[in-house]
Amino acid sequence: MMDKTAILPDGSCFSFWEVPVVYERELHVDCNHPEADDGNEGTAQKPFKTINKAASVATPGTRIWIHQGVYRECVRPVMGGQDPAHMICYEAFGNGEVVIKASEQVYDFKPSTGWRIQADFNEKPDRKIVIWEHRLSPDMFPGYNPFCAVNILHDRLFIEYDKTDMSTYLNRRGMVFCDGKPLTQVALYNQMSKCEGSYWVEANGQTVHFRLPGDENPADHVIEVTCREQCFAPEIPFLSYIKVKGITCAHAATGAPVPQRGAISCYRGHHWVIENCVIDWTNAVGIDVGNECWHHDILEGQQIGYSVVRGCTIKDAGVCGIAGLFATHMLIEDNLIEGTGWQKMELSWEAGAIKLHNSVNGLFRRNVFRNTFRADHLWLDCGNENNRITGNLFLDGVEQREAIFIECTRDGINLIDHNIIWNVEGRFDPAKVPVEPGSSGWYKMEEPDVVNGYGIYGEGTDHLRIVHNLIGNCRSAGYFAKPVSYRMQGMDRGGTSRDAWFVNNLFYRCREAALKLPTKDNLVEGNCYVREEGGYLRILHPQPPVCLHLPAWKEFYGFDQQGQEAWFDIAVDTVNMTLQFTAAEAKPFAFPGELERRQFVYDPEALGAVAPCNLTDTDFYGVALEKEQCIPGPLAQIETGKVYRLDPRKGDNR
Repeated sequence: MMDKTAILPDGSCFSFWEVPVVYERELHVDCNHPEADDGNEGTAQKPFKTINKAASVATPGTRIWIHQGVYRECVRPVMGGQDPAHMICYEAFGNGEVVIKASEQVYDFKPSTGWRIQADFNEKPDRKIVIWEHRLSPDMFPGYNPFCAVNILHDRLFIEYDKTDMSTYLNRRGMVFCDGKPLTQVALYNQMSKCEGSYWVEANGQTVHFRLPGDENPADHVIEVTCREQCFAPEIPFLSYIKVKGITCAHAATGAPVPQRGAISCYRGHHWVIENCVIDWTNAVGIDVGNECWHHDILEGQQIGYSVVRGCTIKDAGVCGIAGLFATHMLIEDNLIEGTGWQKMELSWEAGAIKLHNSVNGLFRRNVFRNTFRADHLWLDCGNENNRITGNLFLDGVEQREAIFIECTRDGINLIDHNIIWNVEGRFDPAKVPVEPGSSGWYKMEEPDVVNGYGIYGEGTDHLRIVHNLIGNCRSAGYFAKPVSYRMQGMDRGGTSRDAWFVNNLFYRCREAALKLPTKDNLVEGNCYVREEGGYLRILHPQPPVCLHLPAWKEFYGFDQQGQEAWFDIAVDTVNMTLQFTAAEAKPFAFPGELERRQFVYDPEALGAVAPCNLTDTDFYGVALEKEQCIPGPLAQIETGKVYRLDPRKGDNR
């Protein structure tokens, strides 16, 4: 039976390549076994001590069973598999947690002396503040000391220095953890006096000074410092047909992309499966799946992508959760990606829970994105064709410009359907929003370019298909696009932002507008606009821009002939991932006779039927839609007061 959630915009089914593997050989690694030794044969009775020993002897058709424990090493596969039936698998054994840490626990601490703790020479130091220091052992850093390297050393061409605070870019890559929680890096020693739970690195990267929460003694805690860039990464490019399953990778001291080098790295290989893994605190990138950087040659016949990231939890990646350049035929499903972006490096233009360039024939389904900070949940950058984004939750974009960003795509179709996008705060300086007294601002149809916060943003992107989504609580607009007529000489990346389809969506309480279209050259039909006020439907060009409500939208542009206005409540609990529709307690304010003309829907169950879109025939839960009619939004039907459980993930991580 065909999986209808895997049908791509061109009507083809996503090309699944995995097959059942019967492993011809099994090796065991158990760091806690009393007989463990890398001189063993790798049996369950005589296991290897390190994962790297197993990696050095694994051949196609080998499964490496890794028993529970903490492995402080970077695993370096030396060989890939042969084909889908002869992979090399690195898999957690049993129910215990397998953790690969890019950090080491340290023990030798002494009080930090000889440094001025107060910022002002005339300020008296607070004697209650207790700062400690640890001298880093050179033995922990064979070839790479993250405390000597700043976050961004490599490709810095696109940073707009006048628009961003460079402090975080120039911080050191090394992190300090207390009982598994990171301390906050500060730029100056004296800043620790104002910040409990912080650390500072001396100029030569050999000594760290730190202050614990509550000024406690580090001897009473587990203190770890990062000393390796990655947790699982070949040193040889192009290794392929590798599976990594059920493993936690923590504390990777990765640098800001580009290059894209993750805690788990495919290092330019293809046909990887990364399944049920956890990325726990990486300084920059969680998983990289592409060609690493645009400075590499693309070799004749080279395959890039074709990998699967499934059922993983990616927590607290500093810049990017999953990154990939030129990664095609990607399957990214059933993952939870949360807390991305804490490094505040969004103006490096590589920040996002998922950031792929030139994604073709990709399927992104049933993922949960949550609490992404100053970065996009999903960013497909340039030349994207025939991708489907379906059945995902995009929740709580904190200081986020947009939840989904499709950039500079002028040829193929991309489909965004049956997703829930909720709470996009916007990333802007509120102090720059002009205050206009009285009625001076009433007749302006477009605010100055200081406010953002979009559910979906298309920049120089044509042929988007946005179908049966729920988009709510966006600071600016549910959708906004602008044309890009010229982009990077010789790369043919401009686009008109035309031929977007908006079919059968629910828009809820977007502050400025549900839709901001650059021109009228789009298709808009069957949408429902809930608790939208003012001129919430906008066409910005040609001048002057127009701001309309639904009746005028229908009359003057012919849009949304099956469209509806509604006034009821939609509540999404972003922590527990639930959804509830309730009837409104009061009707909106209106002048006499206006509500009768507008014909608002007040009961969610009374939404009128609309014609189905031929691009999709199942709802958010995979329930088949009626062939003749359906309702707007991601659900096949709505029950007032019912609590819908939204977590879409399948598998062990649900």
